Parts: sequence; structure tokens; C-alpha cells
Amino acid sequence: EVQLVESGGGLVQAGGSLNLSCATSGFIFGDYAIGWFRQAPGKERERVSCISRNDESTFYEDSVKGRFTISSDNAKNTVYLQMRSLKPEDTAVYYCAAGDFCFDYVNYWGQGTQVTVTS
Repeated sequence: EVQLVESGGGLVQAGGSLNLSCATSGFIFGDYAIGWFRQAPGKERERVSCISRNDESTFYEDSVKGRFTISSDNAKNTVYLQMRSLKPEDTAVYYCAAGDFCFDYVNYWGQGTQVTVTS
């Protein structure tokens, strides 16, 4: 059974930091790109960051460049999203997802973790 389990969300003040984790199982970790998406209330889901298969490349949306860092631990089949200098507009449910290519068709989704940034 394929699973992507996010953790690390929470409540933080603006300017603070959070570290999200996406623990995966049920598929060959190196065969998939793993991305982070987010969805704020009343808004469409948007992409945030992605790390390609075999960690060849990383991608960030402009809104998070310089503040968020994506990384992976192949030994733990886990992808991380380090979030710094958080802003209230970063408030959303954050999802990790696996697909053949970054920001392309998603094969598997996690259940999401809530991030709330207060001003």
C-alpha cells in the first residue's frame, strides 16, 4: 500500500519556522519526484516546491524562494520542507505528492498537514 504521511505542521508566528516531513512507503522512493503543494481556505491548491527523481533538481515557486528548502533522505524515504520567515499568507494545508515528474501528473497524495501563521 502506497502511503505519504505529512507531519510537522502547526501554529507559528510570522517570521517563525516550521519543518515539514513527508514519510513515504509502498513504492520505490527514487523512482518518483516528490512535491509539496498547499491549499488555503477558499483558494485553489497551488504548488510550492519539488525535488525530482534521484534528487537531480529542486524547484520552488517564486512566493517561497529563499525562504523554503526542500530536501530528501533516501535512507528514510522521506522528503522535508524547511520553512523559514513564514508569513500569514503561507497559512494553508500542505500536501506532499509523488509523481513521475515535478508538478506533472500526481500519482499519490498525502493527507495534508495544517500550517497556520499568525501576524
